[in-house]
Amino acid sequence: MLDIMEIQEILPHRYPFLLVDRITDMVEKETIVGYKNISISEPAFMGHFPGHPIYPGVLILEGMAQAGGILALKSNGLTNEQLKTKVIYFMSIDNAKFRSPVKPGDKLEYRVKVVKLRGTLIVLQGEAYVDDKLVAEAELKAMIVDK
Repeated sequence: MLDIMEIQEILPHRYPFLLVDRITDMVEKETIVGYKNISISEPAFMGHFPGHPIYPGVLILEGMAQAGGILALKSNGLTNEQLKTKVIYFMSIDNAKFRSPVKPGDKLEYRVKVVKLRGTLIVLQGEAYVDDKLVAEAELKAMIVDK
């Protein structure tokens, strides 16, 4: 549905901190599904952990938040020109749980749904899966602001 070039039109993040490769499904104001392919060449693996590479939980949450940011920005009825003047700031991440390690070679799928959408404020329930197995979850609160 959105490839990496389209994602870069919406999010300000760039390598090595753009953590969503593709959006595969989106229903504005409701849900978004996207993924990141986890490669051994990820910069985080140089130190997390040598000889036992585990994708950091904080990066799983960040990728979830980026997918949620795409959903929030696309759900606000903004034109492509208006999108370029906005950014989304995450205000809180609550009830984060990590259920299983994510390793090189995994396809990390983000499934995020809107809990509340009121103007520029959004509350999201995010989940991350590998092979349909829940590996992480969290509640994310964010606000859309001018750059």
